[in-house]
Amino acid sequence: SGGQQQRVAIARALANRPALLIADEPTGQLDAETGLAVMELLRAVVRSENVTALVATHDPQLLGLADRVLELSDGHIVEQA
Repeated sequence: SGGQQQRVAIARALANRPALLIADEPTGQLDAETGLAVMELLRAVVRSENVTALVATHDPQLLGLADRVLELSDGHIVEQA
């Protein structure tokens, strides 16, 4: 399934213990429930492994999982409160 493939991709990306994990639309091809589960897994893993994750998404439902949200608007980065 797509969710399982995303979980495997996250595991592969973390195998070498990077300091930074970049994920571009990691839930873009998943249904809302599976996407949320994948993002919760990613959040738990990056916290337990002390990894910084930079996640690009168009899904506003995922913003609540972030410690910090930056928005790219008209070519400018804007931090959301």
